[in-house]
Amino acid sequence: MIPPTMRTLLKLCYLLVFTLFIACGESAEKSKSNEKGTEKISAESAEKDSIGSKKTIVFFGNSLTAGMGLEPEQSFPAVISDKLDSLNLDYFVINAGISGETTAGGESRIGWLMRDPIDVFILELGANDGLRGIPLSETRENLQAIIDTVKENNPGVKIVLAGMQIPPNMGPEYTSEFRQIFPDLAEKNEVYLIPFLLEDVAGIPELNQADGIHPTIEGQRIVAENVWEILQPILDK
Repeated sequence: MIPPTMRTLLKLCYLLVFTLFIACGESAEKSKSNEKGTEKISAESAEKDSIGSKKTIVFFGNSLTAGMGLEPEQSFPAVISDKLDSLNLDYFVINAGISGETTAGGESRIGWLMRDPIDVFILELGANDGLRGIPLSETRENLQAIIDTVKENNPGVKIVLAGMQIPPNMGPEYTSEFRQIFPDLAEKNEVYLIPFLLEDVAGIPELNQADGIHPTIEGQRIVAENVWEILQPILDK
């Protein structure tokens, strides 16, 4: 069992490494991941077209959702898809995660994803905005625009917003306000909230890959449980 003080220090180290990783750039990996991600989303959408009657759950996010560094079937959306199948729940999962995605990038591509009905939409974006120091008002506005677009095109859709945290290098005020964006938007739009997507994973070396940022296979399973805790009651309804 890791003492609370050590857990806090590990989380801080994780966040600082996360910042250095972004600052140094992930352009080559991001480019490859974006190409694969776009192809994967298109393939999954085509597969959904062939299935027809199943309800659809879309995971819309960045490298954390995409499962960067792992096989597609090891990402947390895939883990949840397997859980749904094991419970005989009639849902089809689309992983629309692309590495390096910002809220502006998500807002610009959300429209084409609306060609098919969506029943549950999990929104996991914002971390890259915070790490790059993008004005908080822009992040908030982009997330709001994504939520609005999903709602307008899918009456009755259930939306889940994944909360995220950033390191304190932008200053305590920015860091605190960034963290608050997610509960504020969840309350304003009456959508569901995952308080912190990486709870019990961030800052724990054995649950993250060599870059110290992206969860390992076991880390992805824990993230899946964090999501499932909020998602299961929605599906039960």
